[in-house]
Amino acid sequence: MPTALITGATDGVGRLVANQLAEKGFRMLVHGRNRERGESLVREIEAAGGKATFLRADLASLAEVRSLAEAVKAETPKLELLINNAGIGSTGDRPGRQVSADGHELRFAVNYLAGFLLTHLLIPLLKAAAPSRIVNVASAGQKALDFDDIMLTKNYNGTDAYRHSKLAQVLFTVDLANELKGSGVIANTLHPSTYMNTTMVRQSGTTPISTVETGAEAIMHLAVSPALQGRSGLYFNVLRETKADPQAYDAAARAKLKALSLKLTGL
Repeated sequence: MPTALITGATDGVGRLVANQLAEKGFRMLVHGRNRERGESLVREIEAAGGKATFLRADLASLAEVRSLAEAVKAETPKLELLINNAGIGSTGDRPGRQVSADGHELRFAVNYLAGFLLTHLLIPLLKAAAPSRIVNVASAGQKALDFDDIMLTKNYNGTDAYRHSKLAQVLFTVDLANELKGSGVIANTLHPSTYMNTTMVRQSGTTPISTVETGAEAIMHLAVSPALQGRSGLYFNVLRETKADPQAYDAAARAKLKALSLKLTGL
């Protein structure tokens, strides 16, 4: 039975994708912050005949990201699918600039750095399961990173913070595709849908204009579609392959982000 890990699985589009993957025969490792919601998801999957384990971690802490990776390794020697789906929107639980447990700007930390660290820690498991896949759930909301103020200490606003973090995921995905070439592990990224009916969108005060079902279909396409076999480093807008912000294809910008990320995560 193949194994999949999805972060941010206890709510919204992540929860739906977890259920759909379980239906396709994946043993699910489902991550979230809320144990009650996580355990209810496990019961949901098991009631439908699937297998699931809940792994709790707060991705605003790099120590907890490391603990999550260790918990995954304790559960399985191989990982066929990793979906970095967890994230916070432009406002999160409350507006204003916030920092992570490690002192990094919160959106950059949760939406990008956590996935960067988790993915690197789990690459041996992904290689052991090859052919395997990494899916980074980004956004069409992207803004070029300002390396002189990566933590937005000068002119902070939540929308820019969110867009920076989501573009960072895309730069990371393009890098991963290059690093993993020939390993049997592919990495792709996507904007799942615009303003889905999720907690993140509602917290921002935005009226949803699309459904989690649309987003789930897009994520599932990258996760399991035979059409993606062997294809890596791609960006999709829902189901359509397209181009991200030009900075994603700037090798110097990617090298700068990677060096910074390795330093911040202690890899």
